[in-house]
Amino acid sequence: MFRHFLTLQQVSRRQISSTVRRQLDNNVPDKQKLFQEANGIPVHLKGGVGDAVLYRATMGLTVLGAAYVIYELVKAALPQKKD
Repeated sequence: MFRHFLTLQQVSRRQISSTVRRQLDNNVPDKQKLFQEANGIPVHLKGGVGDAVLYRATMGLTVLGAAYVIYELVKAALPQKKD
């Protein structure tokens, strides 16, 4: 157990910054232009196809979940008669 603690301590002492860092492009101005554009598209769909798919999947799951809850409530409120 103590050996594992010492190993963890050695790993935590290593410098993370010793690895080569990738330079990332600054995409913020492009995204700001995209989202501030007045083209009639709602802001939650301006991200493209991925946003549209995510929105439709969320709405579909919400509708199905609500329908299932109503079904279960009706089933619980009106139990079947036992012979």
